[in-house]
Amino acid sequence: MSESPPRLPLTIAAFALAQAVCWGMTFNLPAITGSAMAETLALPYPAVMAGPTVMLVVMAAAAVPFLRLFERFGARLVMTSSTAVAALGLAVIASATAPWSYFAGWMLVGFAGAGTLTTAMQIGVAEWAGARARQAIGALLIFGGLSTTLSWPLLGALQAVFGWRTATLVGAALLLVVAAPIYWLLLAKRPGGAAKRPATGPIPSLDRVAFALLAFASAANGIVTWGFSLTIITLFEGRGLEHGTAVLVASFIGVTALLARLVDFAAGKHWNSLATGLLAGTALPLSFAVLIMGTGAPAAIAFVAVYGLSSGVLAVARSTMPLDLFPPAAYARASSMLALPLNLSFACAPPLFAAILAGPGSDAALWVAAGLSLSALLSLGLLVLRHRRTSAPSAPAEAD
Repeated sequence: MSESPPRLPLTIAAFALAQAVCWGMTFNLPAITGSAMAETLALPYPAVMAGPTVMLVVMAAAAVPFLRLFERFGARLVMTSSTAVAALGLAVIASATAPWSYFAGWMLVGFAGAGTLTTAMQIGVAEWAGARARQAIGALLIFGGLSTTLSWPLLGALQAVFGWRTATLVGAALLLVVAAPIYWLLLAKRPGGAAKRPATGPIPSLDRVAFALLAFASAANGIVTWGFSLTIITLFEGRGLEHGTAVLVASFIGVTALLARLVDFAAGKHWNSLATGLLAGTALPLSFAVLIMGTGAPAAIAFVAVYGLSSGVLAVARSTMPLDLFPPAAYARASSMLALPLNLSFACAPPLFAAILAGPGSDAALWVAAGLSLSALLSLGLLVLRHRRTSAPSAPAEAD
């Protein structure tokens, strides 16, 4: 890694700011502008809110094709160019006059997202940080909740004064004047670390069984955490909390997740991501057991403590386990291939849990979540056992 130690925190902070702008002005945009968009475009509100879902589905489809671009050109060129395409997509959304142009804009943003959002950023950090990639990615993920903190107040103020179209165009401009320069100026000029192509021979292949176990575990836990990210207040209300109390208790999930990421970052020198992922994967189903067996505020508070800590660690482990499982030069390939099942699971999760909560209710939602998290835990356990077996040194042959 070329950065001197004093510049390391500043560079990570710059990457975090760029990601906050990219996520905040794209995926999080309709949370503020959705109602106004629906009124202007004569679309039902749920249809407008399907824009980010379209974005995630297109991101999933584009993830593997983008792999070759990362491997050939490196993250610097791919991420800077993709950020410009995302800005173009936002401009299409801002000028939309009909459903087809609105969703065309989201498809363009989704295509660009495969080259500029979380997976791309992790590939870029791995190139830039080299042997310290896990530490750098863990530090970056500490700021994972920054996008809404920065974007929602700004978008709300812009919409109140100028309307949603201008607010969206300002978001496009911020991608060009904030995120794109950060990627171009700070990312490695050519793959030089974990994602570097070997000097001789092709990029190493992946252990297919290990990859399948990792993909299943990550997707299963991702359905749970992304599903509850938009429905947790409804879940708490179904467990007997008043709306105000549910909002208050749910707001502490982000705090506990942040604490978990800080602890994981501090412990990263002593534990690898497989160990922390397995520990967090064990705690996640226990959090649902707390809420299944109890109701009211005490159970919800206990749930938030365990769920927030475990989901926070899992978010980091999901991004760093490929560094421990596969050859460093294959990190870009593993991350891009993982993005397909992950983005599809993220896209379907909120509608799935919203439907369960609206129909069978909170008990069914908790049992589904518990089942998914237990299946993910089983997959993680098998993954750890396989990794230990395949990475154990062979016993020397006895002399004749």
